[in-house]
Amino acid sequence: MNGSANTQIKIMDSVLKIGSAAWAALEVPDFPFTDYTFLSALEETHCLGTRTGWTPIYITAWSEDHLVGALILYAKDNSYGEFIFDFGWADAANNAGIEYYPKLISAIPFTPVTGSKILLAADEGQDQTRGDLVQAAKELMCTADASSLHFLFIPETERVLFQNQGFFIRHSFQYHWANHGYGSFESFLSCLTGKRRREVVRERNQVIKQNIQIKQYTGDQLTAEQADIMHLFYQSTMDKKQGFEFLTAEFFQTVFSTMKDKIMLVLAYHGSDRPVAGALNFIGTQRLFGRYWGCLAEYRALHFEVCYYQGIDFCIKNKLGIFEAGAQGEHKFQRGFLPTLTYSAHQIQHPGLNHAIADFVEREKAQLKLLFKDYDGHNPYQV
Repeated sequence: MNGSANTQIKIMDSVLKIGSAAWAALEVPDFPFTDYTFLSALEETHCLGTRTGWTPIYITAWSEDHLVGALILYAKDNSYGEFIFDFGWADAANNAGIEYYPKLISAIPFTPVTGSKILLAADEGQDQTRGDLVQAAKELMCTADASSLHFLFIPETERVLFQNQGFFIRHSFQYHWANHGYGSFESFLSCLTGKRRREVVRERNQVIKQNIQIKQYTGDQLTAEQADIMHLFYQSTMDKKQGFEFLTAEFFQTVFSTMKDKIMLVLAYHGSDRPVAGALNFIGTQRLFGRYWGCLAEYRALHFEVCYYQGIDFCIKNKLGIFEAGAQGEHKFQRGFLPTLTYSAHQIQHPGLNHAIADFVEREKAQLKLLFKDYDGHNPYQV
């Protein structure tokens, strides 16, 4: 498959076949989920493939022997682990006698975080290479007889690119915390309304009164035992939510070793050396990403402390600008996390289905505008 000028497009089924040396030219410092270490860990520890329904496809662009671009893609036979929900779309297709699976999605598996999945080397031909990669994905949708092509959690800056390529843009939202140059957790608290400030202080004091100690670990402080404990917490959460365990124990062991400088682990202890709760965060250069949480017993306000307040404190101390604490969770709002639009781009082969869903998405956007207006009237910050 040929790209523009001297660029050749190659489709590969594993990041392992590309190799860490070639991939290094594409890595983005603020987005650890497209690092070779993260993507290869998913493959090597059996988190992808038939068991989970995520089959990796890497559309790569080469100039001579140099990797100049890559698009991360997966063939899916289900809609689980995506966080941009299209189950209703699949039902509509089925009712119309249209096969919705397989489909192609560009996303980070089981990880609802905003960042580009179109990775480019630093050269003068980025715009052309980016367009070549998206066009190759559209062609693959046709040749692979996939129903549709979806790019999830794209940066706002990519919206025009996808619109120009014939995609419709869907709006969703998450709750993000923004660091406005706070010098301490107390300075953050001082910006909240009196009611919200008192609630946060009360919750933090509740944790202290239960004789719970909180510790943060990163880098060489991380251990293999902690990886096992975090996997246990992850299993506990999946059991409670009746969710599917996409991630294996080996995955946690691997990333705790290979990505230790990009992990911030929070553990809570209650009267022993054995943690009773924990949260796993990934660190970018400007953002902190909250990913997994779990607990073995219920304690008042512990979830808020481990998942939110510890992350906020870490961002303030390390001057990180944004804390993305995961999908959903309206309870984040009153604790200083504001609703933030997220974007996805979609194209469906069947013209009638594409038109119907694009129309639904426009009506969905109008509903989101009303929701955001309502949030504006209940701002947890002092205006």
